[in-house]
Amino acid sequence: MSSKVKTKIIKRNGEEVDFDLSKIVNAIKKANHEVPAIHKMNQHQIRAVADNVAAQVKNSSHAVNVEDIQNMVETGIMEMRGYEVAQKYVRYRFKRELSRKSNTTDDGILSLIENINEEVTQENSNKNPVINSTQRDYMAGEVSKDLTRRVLLPEEIIRAHEEGIIHFHDSDYFAQKEHNCDLINLEDMLQNGTVISETMIEKPHSFFTACNVTTQIVAQVASNQYGGQSFTLAHLAPFVDVSRKKLRRNVIKEREACHETMDEAVIDQITEMRLRDEIKQGIQTIQYQLVTLMTCNGQAPFVTVFMYLDEVPEGRTRDDLAMVIEEVLKQRIQGVKNEKGVWITPAFPKLIYALDEDNITPDSKYWYLTELAAKCTAKRMVPDYISAKVMRSLKQGEVYTCMGCRSFLTVEDSQRNPDGSHKFYGRFNQGVVTINLVDVACSSEGDMDEFWKILDERLELCHRALRCRHERLLGTVSDVAPILWQHGALARLKKGETIDKLLYNGYSTISLGYAGLYEMCVRMTGKSHTDPEAKEFALKVMQKLNDKCKEWKEAENISYSVYGTPMESTTYKFAKCLQKRFGIIPGVTDKNYITNSYHVHVTEEIDAFSKLAFEAEFQKLSPGGAISYIEVPNMQDNIPAVLSVMQFIYDNIMYAELNTKSDYCEVCGYDGEIQIKEDESGKLIWECPNCGNTDQDQMFVARRTCGYIGTQFWNQGRTQEIKDRVLHL
Repeated sequence: MSSKVKTKIIKRNGEEVDFDLSKIVNAIKKANHEVPAIHKMNQHQIRAVADNVAAQVKNSSHAVNVEDIQNMVETGIMEMRGYEVAQKYVRYRFKRELSRKSNTTDDGILSLIENINEEVTQENSNKNPVINSTQRDYMAGEVSKDLTRRVLLPEEIIRAHEEGIIHFHDSDYFAQKEHNCDLINLEDMLQNGTVISETMIEKPHSFFTACNVTTQIVAQVASNQYGGQSFTLAHLAPFVDVSRKKLRRNVIKEREACHETMDEAVIDQITEMRLRDEIKQGIQTIQYQLVTLMTCNGQAPFVTVFMYLDEVPEGRTRDDLAMVIEEVLKQRIQGVKNEKGVWITPAFPKLIYALDEDNITPDSKYWYLTELAAKCTAKRMVPDYISAKVMRSLKQGEVYTCMGCRSFLTVEDSQRNPDGSHKFYGRFNQGVVTINLVDVACSSEGDMDEFWKILDERLELCHRALRCRHERLLGTVSDVAPILWQHGALARLKKGETIDKLLYNGYSTISLGYAGLYEMCVRMTGKSHTDPEAKEFALKVMQKLNDKCKEWKEAENISYSVYGTPMESTTYKFAKCLQKRFGIIPGVTDKNYITNSYHVHVTEEIDAFSKLAFEAEFQKLSPGGAISYIEVPNMQDNIPAVLSVMQFIYDNIMYAELNTKSDYCEVCGYDGEIQIKEDESGKLIWECPNCGNTDQDQMFVARRTCGYIGTQFWNQGRTQEIKDRVLHL
């Protein structure tokens, strides 16, 4: 066997490198050199151990890490009866481990500066790991994670996180007292004024100015939190009439100056033409500024725009909102130009369109907007769809947007607006901890009684971890983020006042995430949760999560809620941890990813309508957030089919999206679907089917990965999951 095996291993600093057999041989030789001649291994034994390890590495379905290889070496030496050599090898490992722990951040930081940390640089598909601002955020994140591991969290939480039993999300931001995601109270900030960078911003006097102020607010909010944020176009709609009146006064003034006729119809027509132009300019401002803004964490803001007609009163204001929505959809269909001048699909802002009685049938007033939304989805993957009908049945008659891509606030009678309606804008999420349900199943070895016992223990572990998130925010003074806590985005607290009252009584939520419901069912029942027997078990597990959240909420007055975790990098981490702990179990741990939340497995053949109807039952039990999707081919020439899916969503499921493809090869100009294939080492790479280009810097790939669209590239686990997806339509 050659000294180089064409497979990859992951070093401790996250760098992915070729496996080198000679390093194993040399390590055994060093240990062998330290024992008396009578206990030494011969060259053939050393070579046999190394070759055996190489074979295990080569046959592994995933990139193994250094610790795995060292465990294989120890076992191999023992099998050769080289007990004294094994003892020296273990001692050498221990000394090296102590040396490494003397400073836990240096290697991680240096590796990401050199752009070789595979795990970190592909953690977020909307962050370019090469640019300085992103690296600065990653460097700060490495320090935060180190502090979190060594100082801020109990050892049991850290150990469970590192073993993939739970996932303590966003530990790279935990050292600072930042929250997760929120709904911006744009109405309060625009109508009553706000302060940005110590500068008073008064109520805008035009729609265009309101759009400009909105982008500044979004940038400021994004720089003071780590999750997604949402705002609604309904809060901008009143400024259309502000501009209309202003423009009408200007038209009259101009016509008087030019001695033109003062015909009311002519004045109205000119006014509306100019108003349309202003709306176009205002929406362009939002689209281009949000796409081109770079926040302090090295990315465009993770922002979602909500489009719901019935959020404003019927009449002129609703018609004005319809004009704004129409312009948003038209501009998104067009896309944005990249540096080559090619129209591409932007990742942000994410768009959500609410389906309701006034836009869901061809004879409804705003059906033309729904047709436009269908064309936009077919071309650019957004908007996603909320069924107002289904949402009202699940959310006490309320219809509102999620915070970011999928995290929903709970409806709280304790939280009201001045007019008595339930309050949503201005509220936020404290953070997420996710339970690995696959690990619970594997740990129980398929025994049902043991499963429920372990699940109880793991849920209490998640509870303690969530308490750490909550307690980290306690005592935070409003001065740390004035835009959030003092100037209206989330509250209007005084200087020096703490945010503590916003952490209780339903003002904010805190999320119990879950992952791998499908694999859990396979391990426990031998069947997918789409099978009736396994489905009953899956629903019981989901109910258990909800019962626990209710129990904790009643005891502590903190709004715990069950949340279908969007797993971008975590899906790979959980899969690797499961393989390390339990080996390869067919249908359970044999992939480099595990399934997001309750979703039907990406390889399972199921039609779009059956999938949506099935997953709707699980959305009901995921009140803190969830989104379903169907995988579809290019639908640009089949808009009626898209509209049929949208109408099915309206009748059957609260929140869903269509995953289309939107790629471009900069080498040959191909604008179809760029494919995933394996290179010689077994690594998954992207390739243009037209010209064979595999240079990721010379292609644009957009895929839905966890609610948001990703436009950089993904780790190996997520890439495999994307490759395995089957079409549902």
